[in-house]
Amino acid sequence: MSYWPATITCWGSEVVLHTLNASADSSALRDCLAALGPNDALLLIGDGAYTAIPGTPACQSLLNTSASLYVLDSAAAARGITTVHADITVVDGEGFVELSERFPRHMAWY
Repeated sequence: MSYWPATITCWGSEVVLHTLNASADSSALRDCLAALGPNDALLLIGDGAYTAIPGTPACQSLLNTSASLYVLDSAAAARGITTVHADITVVDGEGFVELSERFPRHMAWY
């Protein structure tokens, strides 16, 4: 089931899917936030899932962007995260694939 169009372009250029697999205190998070475009998406995987925890400074940093925010369900579950911020969409493996199709450009942050 798809929740979005196949490919999004904005002002003639393709937007980017960023994946963050780093803890909230890493330079990767800061660098990723600085690189996010207004129409990009950020998928939290691995230790990046910790930044989806409501009420944390890292989560607030994510919410201050205009990017679409997602967290991989298995990453959150593996870390015992049972609640993520309401503005962050939880996706499964199929959702990860759909995001990859929707955003043809990808930038990984570790």
